Amino acid sequence: MEMVKWKLREIQKSWIPYSEFVRVCALGSQDHPDQCLEIAKMLDESGTVIVLGNVVYLRPEQVAKAIEGLIPLPATIPNDARREELEEMEKEKAAIDERAETLVRRELWSGLGFLMVQTAAFMRLTFWELSWDVMEPICFYVTSGYFIAGYTFFLRTSKEPSFEGFFQSRFSTKQRRLMKARNFDIARYNDLRTSFYPSSSSPVQGFPSSNSMLYDDSAKMQLGSIQH
Repeated sequence: MEMVKWKLREIQKSWIPYSEFVRVCALGSQDHPDQCLEIAKMLDESGTVIVLGNVVYLRPEQVAKAIEGLIPLPATIPNDARREELEEMEKEKAAIDERAETLVRRELWSGLGFLMVQTAAFMRLTFWELSWDVMEPICFYVTSGYFIAGYTFFLRTSKEPSFEGFFQSRFSTKQRRLMKARNFDIARYNDLRTSFYPSSSSPVQGFPSSNSMLYDDSAKMQLGSIQH
């Protein structure tokens, strides 16, 4: 048995076909050739190797590590005080996000009102007070000013100068200010989320992502990396 284990450790591959595994086991039972299958079974049951169909994994710790990364393990005990703390912080953050969104939408509605008033004023100046010959260069420079403002917005935020980009930028700004005003510890919040939701892709925003639909593909990728 020990000679078979030594032979298996000498193999540089992470896995071998089952037929080759049986041949290696036969080296440890030259006096009794019929015992090679029994030795193979004993090695599998003892955890020295892992037999999956026609493939034998010689590094069980690699398989265990891959599976450990796919299965969410309970990071805390039941009735953990940290979970209650996380729930309270999530409620507080939800209130902050709702308030920030309300403030940003108020700004957007104010902007819409300003544009409507400006358009009405330009119409009156064009058709009643002045003329298009006078208003044409004014409209041109006003439009150029909006373009410069959009370009400046992109340079400062690295976001597309669109209504959605403006909303996201203003939301982030309002969110940070509200968190600071309410002494919300975002670092502590992210640490708690990492402890309870290690698969979350966006801890700052607080929306955990589900990996259940990607489980099969991730498992194939993990086991595939072991086979190489």
